[in-house]
Amino acid sequence: MNDLSPILSSLVGYFEPRFALWAAIGLLIDALIGDPVFSWHPIRLLGRWLSTLENLLFKIGLNGYIGGILLFLLLAGSVLPLCFAFLVGAHALHPIAFDFATGLVLWACFALRDLIAHGERIARAVARGDLPAARQAISMLVGRDTDKMDLRACGRGAVESMSENLVDGVLSPLAFALAFGPLGAVLFKITSTMDSMVGYKNDRYLRFGWCGARLDDVANFLIARWCFLLLTVFAFLLPGLHGRKAWRFGRAQHALVPGPNSGWPEATMAGALGLRLIGPLYKNGVLVCDLWLGDPADPAGADQRDIRRCYQLLIFTTVVTFATGWAFSHFIA
Repeated sequence: MNDLSPILSSLVGYFEPRFALWAAIGLLIDALIGDPVFSWHPIRLLGRWLSTLENLLFKIGLNGYIGGILLFLLLAGSVLPLCFAFLVGAHALHPIAFDFATGLVLWACFALRDLIAHGERIARAVARGDLPAARQAISMLVGRDTDKMDLRACGRGAVESMSENLVDGVLSPLAFALAFGPLGAVLFKITSTMDSMVGYKNDRYLRFGWCGARLDDVANFLIARWCFLLLTVFAFLLPGLHGRKAWRFGRAQHALVPGPNSGWPEATMAGALGLRLIGPLYKNGVLVCDLWLGDPADPAGADQRDIRRCYQLLIFTTVVTFATGWAFSHFIA
């Protein structure tokens, strides 16, 4: 253990300057290659491992609150040591290999380029008036029925999904990486994956998914509000956006969306872009939501320009979050 203690100590701490270096490497890898689809992608492996543990816990009757807590403990207790072992192996090769390996771990936690790529596919389909392609592209982001969606509804869905995922797919893992290092970011990703896979209020997951859903709420709580502030500031600064509406509707309408966090970026984005978002949502032919966010006088839906302005805001908020974490780490060092 004495040989491993220097490596472990380098990975443990808060707002260490090296954490910002590793986060920068992870963001750079994400910008270069995004989220390529292959079966050995770390997050896909995490999802398969989660499903295996879930099935095991259900088979032995642990399908309630205790089972959900055990799921988190089993995931953390297996995934974190694997990440540590991977980094130890890289450190044995060379310090530069260690830095690169740490960046790879963080790359798996970030989803900025993937969000933008999905948004751009929808934007291009909307721009050329290709409704089937727009519906196909939006189906990769949302779980609602797409057969009732027109082009502007597809654009609306893109903006909503990118806004919501800005927090738990980009800013929160980045904040955890900057504050607590790569293992902190991985722990966040475990909670986020649990929430996305078992954090549903249905008969199967109401109790079993409670742990993941509540941990995810806590983990994203501060960053969702940080996102609201950043989006509002950029809505004031950038041409064509609406700062006062971002501030007004972010504060007034965030609580209309279920959960304590997702409403902040969605309502703020609606105000910033001058759009109405969400609207009627159908699942399996059943109307499950008829909520509107934004100014009632604004147009419903989004076109390609709105989608592209949205992911410009994604990039700006990511850069400022990184710069803030980097500056803070050097300030307290």
